[in-house]
Amino acid sequence: MFFSRKPAALPTRETALPGRTKPIPTAAAHFVNGRPIQAEAPAGYETAVFGLGCFWGAERIFWQTKGVWLTRVGYAGGITPNPTYEEVCSGQTGHTEIVEVIFNPAEVTFADLMKLFLESHDPTQGMRQGNDIGTQYRSALYFTTPEQERAAREMIAAYNAELSAKGHRAPVTTEVGPRAQVFLAEDYHQQYLAKNPNGYCGIGGTGVSCPLPPLKAG
Repeated sequence: MFFSRKPAALPTRETALPGRTKPIPTAAAHFVNGRPIQAEAPAGYETAVFGLGCFWGAERIFWQTKGVWLTRVGYAGGITPNPTYEEVCSGQTGHTEIVEVIFNPAEVTFADLMKLFLESHDPTQGMRQGNDIGTQYRSALYFTTPEQERAAREMIAAYNAELSAKGHRAPVTTEVGPRAQVFLAEDYHQQYLAKNPNGYCGIGGTGVSCPLPPLKAG
């Protein structure tokens, strides 16, 4: 994606780009499963938002997972309303590239997805993922329920300990916060690697397994 030098720090409200009042155009339907790209979660399903570097490869990891009903890519965690891809890549919007995942918890739990998230990238790299450098590549988890927040923080702490035990000195830098507004990315970014099977994918993990939390009795 973009490899030029980017700001290493997030912008402030005073320095962020102004954006626009209307959403930018995006896809109408999911390229892989045909569901409306802006569909609401069905009753009993959950939504979570994951940022793990370049969203092209990140999205494919999730849409291929059993129990995931819909994926869509976009921008979250920043300041600029309705940003374009180029604006996000400038480092002047505060957003990170994300995958919003709607899933059936009867088939795949949030903990399962959190494990997949942590193992599919290096969450210790701060404002980058490998050669992809910039604030838009930072690791992030935006939760939608208190239970998701609790599980995310517990699993990050456990993974941090596991990484340390395996010799990784840098701590996990994953940003954890409530899901605020998600701005969907342009049409060509949605399910990019299904449309472009040989396209760029910068996703890669640490090789360290993340332990799942113990099952609760009940």
